[in-house]
Parts: sequence; structure tokens; C-alpha cells
Amino acid sequence: MTTLHVVERVVLEGFHAVKHALRFGGRVDPVVVLDRAAAVALARSHAPDLVGFFADRAREVDAAGFTSVVGRAHPTGVGGLAERPAAHWSAAPRTAPLVLLDNPRNLGNFGAVVRVAAGLGARGVVSTGDVDPWHPTVLRGSAGLHFAVPVGRVAGPAELTGELIAFDADGEDLRHARVPDDAVLAFGSERHGLSAAVRASADRVVSLPMRPGVSSYNLTTSVAMALYHWELFRRAS
Repeated sequence: MTTLHVVERVVLEGFHAVKHALRFGGRVDPVVVLDRAAAVALARSHAPDLVGFFADRAREVDAAGFTSVVGRAHPTGVGGLAERPAAHWSAAPRTAPLVLLDNPRNLGNFGAVVRVAAGLGARGVVSTGDVDPWHPTVLRGSAGLHFAVPVGRVAGPAELTGELIAFDADGEDLRHARVPDDAVLAFGSERHGLSAAVRASADRVVSLPMRPGVSSYNLTTSVAMALYHWELFRRAS
């Protein structure tokens, strides 16, 4: 009996999502544009490496054709469909931390975390819970940078290797901690924080420096601070 390989495709909304998917090896077909000249002009100013692609391979369509592919209009007049890549993060040795989001609820923030993780060179972003890490709103929030780092879902931290460092307000001050390259950095949802199960699994609990009277940081800010701390001290060592 032949096993069918089903390719899951995701919608890329806007020039930047398409740009990032193409830059990081995404299989994007088709790329549709409302105005080829305008798309090429965008590429010249924001992605000179892709001018040839938009000039030669993008498909110019009318408004109805654009909506049939992307699902709705977009101010840049650029969109596309891409194959969702398989996520692999278990390769050893890991040379950059994984970000673990414990049951995230805000899809836009989830996407912004992927964007930060891609920018700072994290090994990937994984999540627990029922939110699809490739939900269209999450992908929109990452500006297509799901294609720059592995993004996926796990049942729990037991599936991951490396020191599990949980971020919580009563932990060791991050300024006095070192983050190993193969760490898993766990963050709870903004409303509920870390689950008891993830906290109990942690090898260490650390906290972000915070001025008295300030209750919390945005999730994306927290992840950015943690990864920047890792990168800064990694370069200094």
C-alpha cells in the first residue's frame, strides 16, 4: 500500500512574510502580487536580494485572484502560499537555547516571540497547550520568520533535552545567572504564568530584573531579555 505524503500549506500575508519565507528556504508557490512594478520597488528598498524573484517569478493577479490565494487584501499587495516545514530541534549538540512557551494564549505575542527568537538566533520555539504554533495570527505576528527557526508543539518539557530554566518572579536574578547554549528557556502565559508541571520540571528558576512596583513584562519582552542575556555573555566568554 502506498503512503501518501500530505503537504500542509500556510498563507503568507504581506511582503515581509513572503520575503522572510523566501530568504530562509521556504517553498513558496505561488507568490501573488497586485502590481509587479510596486512589488519590485518594495524589493529594491527592503530586500534587494529578492528583486529578481519578484521581477521574474511572482504572479500578477487582480484583486479577486489575490483574495482567492491569500484570503483577504493586504496593504502591500503581496502574498503567497508556502509549505509548512517539519520542525526538528533534537539534534545534538545544540548551540543555542530553545524557547518553550507554556500554554500561550495570546497569538500575536506568540508570533512576536518567534520574531525575537529568529533575530537573536535561538534554536527554535516550542509550545505546550492547544494553540497551533502555525495559526495564521501567530504566523502574521512573526512576519514569516517561522521559516527562520523551527517552530512546533510538544506535550511537555520531558520531550526536550538540555537544562530547563524556568522564568518566574521569585527565581534567581538573571543578572547573576549564566545560560548554557543548550538550555530550554521556559516562559508562562502572561495571565497565568508557568504551570505547576513545568515549574516542577525546572532545573533552575530565574527572574528578570524589574523595578519595584512594576508587576510584569510583556511575554515578548521577557523572551528578548533572556535571549539577549544569553547572547551577550556568550560573546563575552
